[in-house]
Amino acid sequence: MKTAPASSGLASDQHPALAMARAVLEIEAQAISGLVGRLDAHFVRAVELIMGRRGRVIVSGIGKSGHIARKIASTLASTGTPAYFVHPAEASHGDLGMVTRDDVFIALSNSGESAELLAIVPVLKRQGAKLIALTGNAGSTLAQEADAHLYAGAEKEACPLNLAPTASTTAALALGDALAVALMSAKGFSKDDFAAAHPGGALGRKLLTHVRDVMRTGANAPRIGYQATILEGLLEMSRGRMGMTAVLDDAGRVVGIFTDGDLRRNIEKGTDMRSTRIDAVMTRNPRTLGPDRLAAEAVEIMERNKVNQLLVVDEQQQLVGALNMHDLFRGKVI
Repeated sequence: MKTAPASSGLASDQHPALAMARAVLEIEAQAISGLVGRLDAHFVRAVELIMGRRGRVIVSGIGKSGHIARKIASTLASTGTPAYFVHPAEASHGDLGMVTRDDVFIALSNSGESAELLAIVPVLKRQGAKLIALTGNAGSTLAQEADAHLYAGAEKEACPLNLAPTASTTAALALGDALAVALMSAKGFSKDDFAAAHPGGALGRKLLTHVRDVMRTGANAPRIGYQATILEGLLEMSRGRMGMTAVLDDAGRVVGIFTDGDLRRNIEKGTDMRSTRIDAVMTRNPRTLGPDRLAAEAVEIMERNKVNQLLVVDEQQQLVGALNMHDLFRGKVI
């Protein structure tokens, strides 16, 4: 029989690990908030440099800065600014051939004195590429050589030894996000653009999938005329297996919906299923949406109104399809 782990004897709120964790978060939050007042014309210059070039953005850094550089390159690429990461050591051994005069090179170094980056700066200058330096030292060699310098320093690291890059890397990452989002806004990057860049993930499915892609059409969308009896409606519901049937007028326009809930209520009332017309007991003015709406919107409507089915209509309110939660699950929208 397993036994519960022994208690530390300390109240959870007083545990030293919690105190340390809170201190780390506070220091890193301060590092980010400290950048706000330091944003200046250099940030605008960086945005203009990237917007004005026909090439790509190359992001580079070594050590922990290299990891942050990879993330910044990825964020830029997924938000409409073509970018990729180049390792500075590899750049000195041939990879710098990927950089052209039409590109912008973003170099990350907290000290601004990373030898691997400084070694390739002269080559970048000769090629005509523009250089943006993202450092924690405005007086550094890298900052002085840059066409635009973005300060991403932190007063102290969250590491109790003030050695391990923690607050400084957090600040650099946040500043990279700020640059990516500013560029995204300047380019008018839309939801459709974002979806196109993320076709394989859940975000892409939510942004690319429309109601028409998951709805049931034709005979698979249960329907019946308004003069039919409840019994005929029940048979159509059973055939369609959606827990409902649309009720249509003579022109094929939706005038109501008859659901499992409506059926149960009428059974409880003792309503005569064979003689009562369905338009006497249906739910009028049902919730509908168009086939070109996003499937994610259908989810929101269902959840907000606590319903499991929706009818899909055209501009003339004619039935073109129907969908329920199972269809949205099957389409991996939820």
